[in-house]
Amino acid sequence: MHPPFPFPGEPAVGGPRAWHTLPDEVQLTLSREALRRAAETLADHAELLAAEMEAGGLLDQGGPEALRLFAAVVRVTNKDGFATVGNA
Repeated sequence: MHPPFPFPGEPAVGGPRAWHTLPDEVQLTLSREALRRAAETLADHAELLAAEMEAGGLLDQGGPEALRLFAAVVRVTNKDGFATVGNA
């Protein structure tokens, strides 16, 4: 039974204890989806920074193209590496 209040940083429902009760295949699937989403977030942020540099909001020292290259590498590297699943 869970305590009435979560430990610091633990959500009120589920949490680390619930994670360990999931089958290994489910943990793996959820982990892959989390990594895929993290990679896409990194790529999106790189694109936003590049656009901000081009718009003059940040000092441009060749950064936009480098960020776009980084975004492309992240997307290509992770495109086939992780299975896409439903709503994780």
